[in-house]
Amino acid sequence: MPIGPARMPLMDHLGELRMRLVRIVVVMIIAICVFYLATPTIIEFLFLPINDLVSSVIALDPFEAFSVRLSVSLWTSLIACSPIIIWQILAFFLPALKPSERKWFLPTFVAAVLLFVAGVVFCYLVILHPAFQFFSDQAAGMMDNTARAQSYVDIILKFELGFGFAFELPLIVFYLVIFNVVPYKKLRSAWRGVYVGLLVLSACVTPDASPVTMLLMFAAMVGLYECSLLIARVALRSRIKKQEAQAAADEAELEELKTELSEGFNSLRNDLAGE
Repeated sequence: MPIGPARMPLMDHLGELRMRLVRIVVVMIIAICVFYLATPTIIEFLFLPINDLVSSVIALDPFEAFSVRLSVSLWTSLIACSPIIIWQILAFFLPALKPSERKWFLPTFVAAVLLFVAGVVFCYLVILHPAFQFFSDQAAGMMDNTARAQSYVDIILKFELGFGFAFELPLIVFYLVIFNVVPYKKLRSAWRGVYVGLLVLSACVTPDASPVTMLLMFAAMVGLYECSLLIARVALRSRIKKQEAQAAADEAELEELKTELSEGFNSLRNDLAGE
């Protein structure tokens, strides 16, 4: 898709923004219509990891079936169209980047899409069953696990989207380092604070109060954070070494200055004492 020029009048920028938003909306509407027809298959697929935990799925009012189908088609379209949406967003901001920064555009697009998909797949294969198992165990001996369609579908979709967006963390960390917003050394040394922040973020992102889900997301995010730092260190090895060398040189220069000041002070004190 075409990329606009770097310099345009304000109204032209707004026109380009409107054009890209229209593309996103049109693609989403088409996808929603297609996925609405395929909703029964999609719902069956969504419930596959937890089929052994629910006895049946029910709708409690006449409008719930339509609401569930519309919700599933909407969020499925958002996930399926995420490459187009991400491309349109990045393409709008691309002209503002310097030529040396534009080389990161395509890798950023590919990485963002792959990370989002990885988060969705990870949630589906690893998270859904333990999360619902925890809550199903709370009903043991008291009630049957009859799933209300609206509630279960909403929770599953929130899980999928939450993990999809959470898996974008390596991209954020990588660019914080590569654009020197936060130095690598600072991120590396402040790992305790980062881990606490990731634990809080995991508690906020997961749509339930299950410690199992929170800890699984926390473990995944810690792994992604460490991987992103490793990739950043490999990609920016020369810059990091230069920063470390500069920091060592500054420290040595400071020590030398302290030594000179101390010697000068001692010399002055001896001269005064001699007089």
